[in-house]
Amino acid sequence: MAGKKYKKAMEFLKEGMTYSVEEAVELLEQTNTVKFDPTVEIHFNLNLDPKHVDQMIRTTGKLPHGTGKTPRICAFSDTVSAADLKKAGAIAAGGEDLVAEIASGEVALDFDVCVATPAMMRQLGKIARVLGPKGLMPNPKTGTVGEDLVAVVKDIAGGKFEFKTDKQGNVHSVFGKLSFGKDKLTENLKAFLQLVQDVKPSGAKGKYINSVVVCNAMGPGIKLDMTVDKK
Repeated sequence: MAGKKYKKAMEFLKEGMTYSVEEAVELLEQTNTVKFDPTVEIHFNLNLDPKHVDQMIRTTGKLPHGTGKTPRICAFSDTVSAADLKKAGAIAAGGEDLVAEIASGEVALDFDVCVATPAMMRQLGKIARVLGPKGLMPNPKTGTVGEDLVAVVKDIAGGKFEFKTDKQGNVHSVFGKLSFGKDKLTENLKAFLQLVQDVKPSGAKGKYINSVVVCNAMGPGIKLDMTVDKK
């Protein structure tokens, strides 16, 4: 059935065709192949070589209407109570005790992001081998390390998210849910395009964005016309 639905969705797309932001958002509705409310994805093919530090992207952004995802936040603090951090939006919080529980395997790492105060970073060295491979190690560059950890947690819970280049120098992320509707998805998509333009690495040479494709979860890719939609 899924194969038939996918083929049916493909009928709305013309081979080799690129679409404006507004057209692409309309096609997201027409090419939906699932009954649940799908996440809407965005995939950038960038002319970058992340082996060079000045051609890497790792930053945070915020979309006008959020991503539709509620992040699972783990907070490490030596100054703020676990209760206050959980009230701000964290699902797990603590100090050296939490580090020990993660090290022993008592607490599973089913988090989307970890945040910490600067003083806790030394303690996190004990579980760096666990956090690192999952991309959960707090980093000042991505706004996940800060003295005011309650503010950091609230910011992330409120929609701030990280995006970065993969090993091929491309960026893959989401910009909402199909249920957001045409207007909100259009605003989010334009905002994300601008975000990536704004963080163009200093080492990027020549054409920066080769192509941008959007799609529903399990739906076909819709290629944007980047000659007209640069914002």
